[in-house]
Amino acid sequence: MSCSKKPVWVPSEERIKNANITKYTSYVNSRYGKNFNSYDQLYNWSVTDLDNFWESIADFTGIKFQKKYTKVLGSSKMPQAEWFVGSELNFAENLLKHSDKDKTAIVFKGENQPIVKYSYKELYQIVAKLSKALKDAGVKKGDRVAGFMPNMSETVMAMLATSSIGAIWSSCSPDFGFKGVMDRFGQIEPTVLFTANGYFYGGKKFDSLEKIQTVVNEIKSIKKVVVVPYTEKDPDISKVKNGVVFKDFINNNATKIDFEPVPFNHPLYILYSSGTTGTPKCICHGVGGTLIQHAKEHIIHADLKEDDVLFYYTTCGWMMWNWLVSGLFAGATIVLYDGNPAFPDISALWKLAEEVGITIFGTSAKFISIMEQENFKAEGVCNLSKIKTICSTGSPLTVENFEYVYTKVKSDVLLASISGGTDIVSCFVLGCPTLPVYLGEIQCRGLGMAVEAWDDNAKPVISQKAELVCVKPAPSMPVFFWNDPKFEKYISSYFDYYKDKNVWRHGDFIEITKHGGVIIYGRSDATLNPGGVRIGTAEIYRVVETFDEIKDSLVVGQNFQDDVRVILFLIMKDGHQLTDQLISSLKTKIRTETTPRHVPAKIITISDIPYTLNGKKVEVAVNKIINGGEVTNRDALANPASLDLYKNIPALQN
Repeated sequence: MSCSKKPVWVPSEERIKNANITKYTSYVNSRYGKNFNSYDQLYNWSVTDLDNFWESIADFTGIKFQKKYTKVLGSSKMPQAEWFVGSELNFAENLLKHSDKDKTAIVFKGENQPIVKYSYKELYQIVAKLSKALKDAGVKKGDRVAGFMPNMSETVMAMLATSSIGAIWSSCSPDFGFKGVMDRFGQIEPTVLFTANGYFYGGKKFDSLEKIQTVVNEIKSIKKVVVVPYTEKDPDISKVKNGVVFKDFINNNATKIDFEPVPFNHPLYILYSSGTTGTPKCICHGVGGTLIQHAKEHIIHADLKEDDVLFYYTTCGWMMWNWLVSGLFAGATIVLYDGNPAFPDISALWKLAEEVGITIFGTSAKFISIMEQENFKAEGVCNLSKIKTICSTGSPLTVENFEYVYTKVKSDVLLASISGGTDIVSCFVLGCPTLPVYLGEIQCRGLGMAVEAWDDNAKPVISQKAELVCVKPAPSMPVFFWNDPKFEKYISSYFDYYKDKNVWRHGDFIEITKHGGVIIYGRSDATLNPGGVRIGTAEIYRVVETFDEIKDSLVVGQNFQDDVRVILFLIMKDGHQLTDQLISSLKTKIRTETTPRHVPAKIITISDIPYTLNGKKVEVAVNKIINGGEVTNRDALANPASLDLYKNIPALQN
């Protein structure tokens, strides 16, 4: 892939001067006797002197330890690296450290609902009551508390109360089906379950209680179900076993939180792999690792300050929810949204940004592509003058996506494409407020993240497409997988590929450019192998998305005649058909802009493409189906019926 050598955006001198990373660099120079004057210098130090780097992050960002550590990094062997040895802290205590302020902590906007706000003082008071209520319900350190909740204020409050007593929080969004909920919460056996009575999406109201009744009957560990009224003021919870309404649950006189001290690697969150081809893996993230990594990414990389308003469109089933909530640590205002991001039209979130003064706006590549398809222009629709950064994740941004944002949304904005995932509840590569933006590139590797691109000989390369590996430990790597005492699932997920190297293989194809940027080529575990040559699907998507006639696409590999052939599925826009001329144009452009091996052997129209509930294309499941397999676990999909379209397609028989 060729990207422009001329940046599309350059930070102003004022922005560089006032950036947190500029202050942090001066802090490092003074404390350690350095003379760093570039990001590259700072980055190289951060991945070679891990002890001093991570200690400097803890001190600079103001992480509160109840018990001081004796050593920053004990054993550095992955996957059981020892971080901040001997320390104790509490996650909720750190996120609620601004509780003496009347400043707004949370802004919540439900679809077609009025905005609700909570100050840091109010947030602390409610969490105090919740914390006591959970203890009274028998929840103790190490127990699991689950949320089957919309992305609303009470979800954040429940998480903070859970972590305040050293319990473990896990959540999924209410659009998950029964099997999807059971596959997740059934494994971790929560003691208390939080749910809303329902949720809104696309102008429609959906009930959650009927599903919850079945879940509670199946998961015997659940002793209490706390119901938040949302779609109705006084929901009928008489059929919910052990059910109690939120306001009654917190009906106590608690005013102070007794924050339970826990070790740095004590589990905080349980997140889940997508589960599209099997039972989801339960990925446990630690209190300290999550906190310090998010503090670094928010304060240093996103330039988050107390007067900022941080928003990310996410559900509670995506790790970006966990990332967003950590914005409270910096004293910023976080904005929660529940509902369809394009309801009643594509301008909804941008109008919200104007209304509440969002300064850092987070979205997905899919949402940007939809805006581009609808030719949305911000000018004349909403005032986005306060937005300084737009973040995007979920899948790689194309060159065209970059161009669209800068020409139709906002010209003077840092477009920070970021990439990491559930696996590290954070980013490997992301933005930086003092670096230029190049079309199609992520700005940099994250500080402290020893990311390299390894070729087929396990050698690091520059300006070549290769495997993303992390060659040194990072504190946000999982502390363990649930029900995996010998670390077998953990090791097979990240460390088996390079068995003798002790490096994390993430499963992405990347290219590290000469000026330190990163290009993501898509999942290497969904790689196509025609003629034994590995191809990333994102390279084909980037070409296909330049055709106005095409609404969406999916690229998979089919085993055929002792080889693998590339299959391209297309959804055509209304009024357009897949003609022989269009097929010829597609193949020619793919061949010209990539290689002959990228050219699809078959181009087939389809009426639907499967996506996860988090908006990611499900290549692996379709690949399994067209090669004769079955996908039985479909509850992680937003549109599970779409998989049936890929069975027994005549065009794939020859």
